[in-house]
Amino acid sequence: MKQRKRRYYSEADKNEMWDRWQRGESMHQIAASFGRYHSSIQRIIYTNGGFRPKPRTRSRLSLTLAERETISRGIASQLSIRAIARELDRSPSTICREVNRNGGYDDYRATQADQATWDRARRPKHCKLACNKALAQAVARKLQCHWSPDQIAGWLKRAYPNNEDYHVSHETIYKSLFIQSRGVLKKELLTYLRTNRLIRRPKPYSLKGKQLGTIPNAVSIRERPASVEDRAVPGHWEGDLIAGSRNSYIATLVERHTRYVMLAKVKSKTTEAVISA
Repeated sequence: MKQRKRRYYSEADKNEMWDRWQRGESMHQIAASFGRYHSSIQRIIYTNGGFRPKPRTRSRLSLTLAERETISRGIASQLSIRAIARELDRSPSTICREVNRNGGYDDYRATQADQATWDRARRPKHCKLACNKALAQAVARKLQCHWSPDQIAGWLKRAYPNNEDYHVSHETIYKSLFIQSRGVLKKELLTYLRTNRLIRRPKPYSLKGKQLGTIPNAVSIRERPASVEDRAVPGHWEGDLIAGSRNSYIATLVERHTRYVMLAKVKSKTTEAVISA
């Protein structure tokens, strides 16, 4: 069997994935649009817990690549730090720090300095639950009591009205549960959520209309004749299936006129097993 070549997704591909995910498409649908299996999409979605990563932006106060090119040309022309600062309308201390942290006066390169600054800025802010262990333990105890993150966030504000160190939003709790790379709340606590989800699902996400769990060509119970509805004529039976623990099933038949009941134990819930019973 020929092995499929691994594909590396570009930023544009990932943006399209997240756009489709937020529109409510399933991983299988997204993967099909790229001609791949859903496992390749699942890795990207699950890593972020179903939350779309925020795009990285630079501060308007940061030096731009064009300004760094000006600094590099000024150094090559033997200009002083103050002369370069006047040309850029920047503080001399800003130019001095920029040069010193990126190779010094002799080895400064604009492109390398710009990339190094972008890499150094990759320092995500730690969430409040990671910095406050007591708060994380309090949230974990409430989750084990089957409290929702919304209830926990509201309770913390009422229990500690004057202590903002114990105030946390419900979104922070969800992210700490779904994004396990944060290392704040244990994965086992996901089982206490009422939705039993492992990742954040977008609001438009739904399996309705996808013909899942439906009987093809089914006849609605509302279409049964009036003689059956009023129980006047004997001989009409109504069937049902009861599912118990440990994959146990019982088929029921009720005669609608006399209310006579027949029970039959079946091995499984398949159509063939129920009909043969």
